[in-house]
Amino acid sequence: MNGFGSYHPAILFLYYVLALAFSMVSLHPVLVAAALTGSFFFYAMQKGVVKMLMDLWFFACLFLIMAVVNPIFVHNGETILFFMNGNPVTMEAVIYGGMAALAIVGVLMWCRCYTSILTTDKFLYLFGKLIPKLGLILSMAFRFIPLFSSQIKKIGQAQKTMGLFATDSVPDKVRGGVRVFDSLVSWSMENSIDTADAMKARGYGLPGRTNFSLFRFRQRDVILLCIMGGFSAVILACFASGGFSFYYYPYVAEIKTGAANIAQYLTVLAFMLIPGVIEAKEKVTWNFLKSKI
Repeated sequence: MNGFGSYHPAILFLYYVLALAFSMVSLHPVLVAAALTGSFFFYAMQKGVVKMLMDLWFFACLFLIMAVVNPIFVHNGETILFFMNGNPVTMEAVIYGGMAALAIVGVLMWCRCYTSILTTDKFLYLFGKLIPKLGLILSMAFRFIPLFSSQIKKIGQAQKTMGLFATDSVPDKVRGGVRVFDSLVSWSMENSIDTADAMKARGYGLPGRTNFSLFRFRQRDVILLCIMGGFSAVILACFASGGFSFYYYPYVAEIKTGAANIAQYLTVLAFMLIPGVIEAKEKVTWNFLKSKI
């Protein structure tokens, strides 16, 4: 399948930089909603709807914690809901905390999609010649993020098989968690040293060293780059003109619904949906071709 991950690594990296930048630079409700919609849609197309719903509990817990913490410590706003320990809890602080939490959830979801699409070989292809040492360190760091979860399960299962910390008591769980963490740190350090030695033995980073790569800049990459450039230019123009400026204090601003505003909302939504639409198109094409066999 030729999904979004099959495009040139430079295109993928540029898209994720722009998507993360647009998601973090403003807390406009429409912009936050567009980033959330695009990231969850792309993740569902990658991993499946069931997997996305299974992972949703983590983001729901994160959202609730962050949304509750802000109004407890921030008391700005003119609409007082109630008092807690003599401090006002305002509706504006609650809404701001919720929107900030949603923005962070969207960024984290984009990062999850990033680690599954921009793999280590693509990252080294982009930065191996320019900054070889930093490129290797960052690629190893990104690679360890998904490896940690699987390694934690392996270490935990190995300990239970040996009969260590196998009960459900709290002290056993705490000691088992500390033991797993200690083993995980040792494993990660040994793995990092082995990887660095292996890359050094292959002559990685030496001047004049040639690199073989299957990545080629094709016509469809140019087309996607033009589409991204057009959307990005419009979005940047909207930012420059204040189209995505929004405030929550002392009262929540009104979302503008003029024709020009709706056009800019649709533009940023279309930009965020690019990976998911490409992935969905390839899945539909693949299923259609399989049905013809």
